[in-house]
Amino acid sequence: MRVTPADITLANALADAAGAVIRPYFRVDHGLETKADASPVTLADREAERAMRRLIAQNCPDDAIIGEEFGHTPGSSGRAWVLDPIDGTRAFVSGRPIFGTLIALMIDDWPVLGIIDQPVARERWLGVTGQPTLFNGAAVRTRACPALKGAAMATTSPHLFSAHEGEHYLALAAAATGGNMRQGPIYGGDCYNYGCLASGHLDIVVEAGLKLHDFAALVPVVEGAGGRMCDWAGDPLTAASAGDVIAVGDPARVDDVVEALACRH
Repeated sequence: MRVTPADITLANALADAAGAVIRPYFRVDHGLETKADASPVTLADREAERAMRRLIAQNCPDDAIIGEEFGHTPGSSGRAWVLDPIDGTRAFVSGRPIFGTLIALMIDDWPVLGIIDQPVARERWLGVTGQPTLFNGAAVRTRACPALKGAAMATTSPHLFSAHEGEHYLALAAAATGGNMRQGPIYGGDCYNYGCLASGHLDIVVEAGLKLHDFAALVPVVEGAGGRMCDWAGDPLTAASAGDVIAVGDPARVDDVVEALACRH
């Protein structure tokens, strides 16, 4: 089973539909609420996911849907669409256009198609297994990174790591900055960081505690641009992954990052 041109067309239509819902809510009243897990949600999140679900049900009724806001709709095809209508809701409600809509297609639990869409800036990364990643229709590539020291590294927030994860993250940050924390890392960005990495503007992104809807779309985007994504042990990301995530633009740095993260126990 493989990604078809119709799948790519549908994925772009999903992003278009979500963006049409999200843009009118940006920097206006968006009905902010706090979910049971203390994360924020808005009318834009919910309405955008509903719009995407309707299109999937119309075009691929046998496919499963896994969405951040409305959970799991079972399917019978061995395929699942994974949706995060606004990845980076805190950025969205703060009026910062560095959030994104994440759309993934998984086949037999492997992410094979991914979109990162920034609907305000109208920036879109599309990744498909076996094809080059496109940014607004043009192919992009990650950049070479000759050493861990000096690598441009990003994460959404150090406060999202547990105490134990934070120790490992700080060990990596020290290795990347040579101990001079004034040289980085870069904070904020959520999924937008991975698009910047795919386009050659960042070298490393590290997160922990992500859910499937947070990372499934990122894998085809990063890897189609020449990078690599894995968990903190260096293993590929699948539907069964725990959510500790590494993205590197230069695959030669994977072992360095894994080793640095593991240097404190």
